[in-house]
Amino acid sequence: MFDDLLMRYHAMLRRIRRFERREARQFWRWVEHTQNLTRLTILVVAPLLIAGITWLSNRLEPVSFLLWPPLASGTYTLFADPEGKYASPTKFVGGMTAGALCGWGALGLSAKFLYHVSPGEMTIHAGGAALGIFLTVLTTWLLDLEQPTAFSTALLVLMFPFTGVDSFFNGFLYVLGIAISSSIVAGVFVVWRREFYERRARYLYRSTKGDDHVLVPVRGAHAEAAAMFGAKLAAAHDAGKVVLADIVDESAIEEAEETMAKSDANRQRFVDPDAAELASQEEAAEAQAADEAANRLETQAHRIRTQMGVPCEVVVTGDGTPSAKTVLKTAREVNCDLIVVPYEEKHGGLSPFIRGLFRGRIDAIAYRPAPDSEPRRRWKRVLVPVRRAGDTAHTMIDFARRLVGRSGSVSVCTCIDREAERRSAESTLADLVEAFSGSFETRVSRSNIEDFLAANDGHYDLAIIGASTDRSAASRFISPPTFERMHEIDCDVAVVHRG
Repeated sequence: MFDDLLMRYHAMLRRIRRFERREARQFWRWVEHTQNLTRLTILVVAPLLIAGITWLSNRLEPVSFLLWPPLASGTYTLFADPEGKYASPTKFVGGMTAGALCGWGALGLSAKFLYHVSPGEMTIHAGGAALGIFLTVLTTWLLDLEQPTAFSTALLVLMFPFTGVDSFFNGFLYVLGIAISSSIVAGVFVVWRREFYERRARYLYRSTKGDDHVLVPVRGAHAEAAAMFGAKLAAAHDAGKVVLADIVDESAIEEAEETMAKSDANRQRFVDPDAAELASQEEAAEAQAADEAANRLETQAHRIRTQMGVPCEVVVTGDGTPSAKTVLKTAREVNCDLIVVPYEEKHGGLSPFIRGLFRGRIDAIAYRPAPDSEPRRRWKRVLVPVRRAGDTAHTMIDFARRLVGRSGSVSVCTCIDREAERRSAESTLADLVEAFSGSFETRVSRSNIEDFLAANDGHYDLAIIGASTDRSAASRFISPPTFERMHEIDCDVAVVHRG
């Protein structure tokens, strides 16, 4: 009875941990969207900032409650669009302070020269409001401090008569409170933008912290090209390495058996001495096939080490089943977080092997070199078509930056159906690229993706395309993935799957 309860308890704990890990992964994918990140920041930072400034003002000289509406509004403006027109700390502080000064001046001038009363006896009048806005517009325009919150700080001063504030000193305290509180908000914003927002690729994007141990299954006619491509990706990280993998299948074992059967001389030459002690001829043939595969891999690994300058290891598995499950299992055993495999087709679509890899939980790239071209060692112009922002887009851009290095160029593009979508698409592309260092080109096209690629493939060395494995089966049926709809493209293609 006790053992049964204990087993149920541990099973429940495992389910809870799996749920927590799944929810954590979903949260990190959600927060990778720049818009979601800014919303989350506003949700957390804005209330804390206003609460902190309120607590500070209550313990220092009392500050008018009139400064809180423009301060809260300005805080939202800063954090909601950190790279926008109004996201300037100087303009934020200067504009709010200038607006408060202009409103305070307009209150005193209109009370003295228009209504001939003290500011405390004056009611809100159209002339005073117009004068405050006029002075604010003129001042912020001349000083290049245009800020929406400047107008609210100017108009709220006109509320002083209703609060019993009519002294010069209290008016000065209002302006000083605006300047100090806005400076605190601007200081927090500057630190947040410089230390976190502009470095969010380092802290939030998983691709920038991983995908440096690359497993390359050596298979097909383009195995060497895929290995060089994987080595280039791994070389971008200091801890990067490449693992070449080969699977000894049944055909290789049968070939080894035929070779061993020809003569004892051949057997002694090919079989490792320990293999002579194996229980059966089949086991000896499997060992011989594994040795031959290891020798081939070592030759290729040496070329990768010398040409790409990245550590390269080899691994041979001998279960006789060259399937995607075997490759995924091997990747986990040798601690690899990215698989680069030559692109394979069957009946006009992906081969079952590639489809199996794309169903796995490890990042995978199917690499296809350009037709009738020599295998590349360098990629200096890379095109990255994206459908929307997200972790897949961030991963593709990160891969592109690794490949081109400091001297290359990356073009990130998207295609739209209507001209009304252009501004939103341009903003999305800007959010995607600004998190990464280096030079980028962003392009928005009205043509469909196939026509766009066909018209521009000659200008690029490589196109990095998503595998669309994050979409539902119904979505892929209605709109097949881009790589399945293009067949004639005159540059290298890398199809990226996020595990």
